[in-house]
Amino acid sequence: MKACAKAAGERLPLVRPTAGQPLARSFVNVTRLSSQHETRSFVSCSVRVSENTMHRVEARAENIFPATKDHVAKATDAISTGQVIAVPTDTIYGFACDACSAGAVNRIYEIKGRIQTRPLAICVADVSDISRFALVDHLPHGLLDSLLPGPVTVVLKRGENSILERSLNPGLDSIGVRVPDLDFIRSIARGAGSALALTSANLSGRPSSVSIRDFEDLWPHCSYVFDGGVLPSGRAGSTIVDLITPGVYKILRDGSSREETTAVLGDFGFVEAS
Repeated sequence: MKACAKAAGERLPLVRPTAGQPLARSFVNVTRLSSQHETRSFVSCSVRVSENTMHRVEARAENIFPATKDHVAKATDAISTGQVIAVPTDTIYGFACDACSAGAVNRIYEIKGRIQTRPLAICVADVSDISRFALVDHLPHGLLDSLLPGPVTVVLKRGENSILERSLNPGLDSIGVRVPDLDFIRSIARGAGSALALTSANLSGRPSSVSIRDFEDLWPHCSYVFDGGVLPSGRAGSTIVDLITPGVYKILRDGSSREETTAVLGDFGFVEAS
């Protein structure tokens, strides 16, 4: 594959066979056609591991796109049709789908190998959207705007009027909500007109992903993988804070922003649960 890229004079993604599957046959064919004015090189490459693996490799190359505004519509269309995509956030890479689609939510659990008693968070486009999905009336004015957008998941009561699909986190009357400080994923949520169910892009129990290569084996299970490069925040993920009780907070996961989060909560008179 490197020879292909060199011959073509451009960068191509390097695709490796799955661990444990030897590379059975590969070849590079370069054909040069000359004319009076120029010489053109046509490059054909083939990597054969097995019929199934070849199909999967082709799917990988076709379904990876930069996480830029030019591809927001593609991501939004996928979400709106019940598909699962992989996206960068302001902390780690995540799997996302429509939080109001029971089938898509179940698909995320299948991809991760995660038991369905472990809840998923949701991502919304703007702080003002949170009240569509959770109760916020007990919070001081300006608190959520001081915490979000940012690397924080706020846990709130769902409320009777929440438009979330009841199959999302069944048996729980609370929901974790994110507004990441990243335009790409927020634009997807805004375009879909819904909340995104969001969880880390990895197998359950494995380290979080800060580049798309970290979860390469799971690419074939996503309709699209959107590449935002190597994320700088490390693998800690968002800080998760329970804000259900008025005036009291409880840190459920330290994450990447505990100190900043507790400082903001202290400014609003909140105390940590004992």
